[in-house]
Amino acid sequence: MQVAMRDPAGSIAALIAAELHDYDPDAGNIRSVGQVAPMSEDWHRLLLAEFRAALIDPQEVETLFPGGMVESCWAVTQSNGAYRVIYVPWAGLFSLAVESRYGPVDIGVHGDAVSVFGAIH
Repeated sequence: MQVAMRDPAGSIAALIAAELHDYDPDAGNIRSVGQVAPMSEDWHRLLLAEFRAALIDPQEVETLFPGGMVESCWAVTQSNGAYRVIYVPWAGLFSLAVESRYGPVDIGVHGDAVSVFGAIH
């Protein structure tokens, strides 16, 4: 899932667009988010609507990782005051980051963008 280096913002947006295109809210009985039981179709429809509303054009942000490592990542959702979803280019995945006075901090919730967003839904 790593993105092309020439246009990272466009590539990240394309990853998200493809994920949204392929996401079937009516398959709620077979799709689970995180380590919980499968959620209802209505839950998935609401998740998709809230995710779409939170999406922003990818913006480069310095992100703090465990061990004090700071890396350039890409914010893909606006902050809800506590969390935001970022894309971690060197890992090729999305991550949930908590907001701090120092910027976003990776909290170890990783995966596809919608599932990561669903962890706080």
